[in-house]
Amino acid sequence: MSGFLAILSNPDIPFIRMALLAGVVGSIPFGFIGSFVVVKKMSSIAGAISHSVLGGIGLALYLETVVGFSLLKPMGGAMLFAVLSAIIISVVIIHGRERLDTVIGAVWAVGMSLGLLFMAKTPGYGDPMSYLFGNILLIGRSQLIMIAVFSAIILIAGILFYNQLLAVSFDADFAETRGINTAWYQIIIMLLISITVVLMVSFVGTVMVIAFLTLPPAMASLFSKRLSVMIGLSIIFSILLSVAGLYFSFIFDLPTGSVTIVFAGALYIILRVVNTVVKRIRMV
Repeated sequence: MSGFLAILSNPDIPFIRMALLAGVVGSIPFGFIGSFVVVKKMSSIAGAISHSVLGGIGLALYLETVVGFSLLKPMGGAMLFAVLSAIIISVVIIHGRERLDTVIGAVWAVGMSLGLLFMAKTPGYGDPMSYLFGNILLIGRSQLIMIAVFSAIILIAGILFYNQLLAVSFDADFAETRGINTAWYQIIIMLLISITVVLMVSFVGTVMVIAFLTLPPAMASLFSKRLSVMIGLSIIFSILLSVAGLYFSFIFDLPTGSVTIVFAGALYIILRVVNTVVKRIRMV
């Protein structure tokens, strides 16, 4: 522990501090939006968006290397594809003209395939692993600022529209009878999920986004079914998992994203077992 703290305080090794700050700041939208994802049972939708962003990342790398167009950075490309995917899925949910699971699968597969194709045709770049599994240690000052800005946007939007999002999440039909434009707030939820997913790519990559977006809220739901309490606990769990993942990956020299997800899964299983045992004891 002392070695880890020494590195955090070492001015010559800033990337550990950047990673820690990014983990703490990013945990706020993760916990907030993740709670809505769990409540609305939208993990498959979040998974489709997270995998589709690889198409945007691949496109940005291809344009920068082959075409010389450098304005669309990888995270910009990821945001573009995430938003497009969110809009496509939102239109299907609202109008219901196609089977939702079919569209989710198509967005998931096509986006990821496009990314791999673009990367395959990008000279000097053939390893998508850093984007598939993430590396929080590569986050720099500009990315940290971006994470802070988008986290603030997500938090402000969530607070401003909290009551409407709450109503749409638990009973969309009743909310519509009360005059709430459920289609509009459905789109807002999807856009907030897409922004959160892009932020999460730097942490755990596109493959493991679903786990980190759902496990903290799932843990929180073991303690309370009230959404506001779930959000608060989910943020706390996200922060603890981010810090623990960074610490144990440093101690054992392992990939931070993978360690974080494994730690989250283990903690969820433990809490689930304890919760079940406690409930049975109370019933005796």
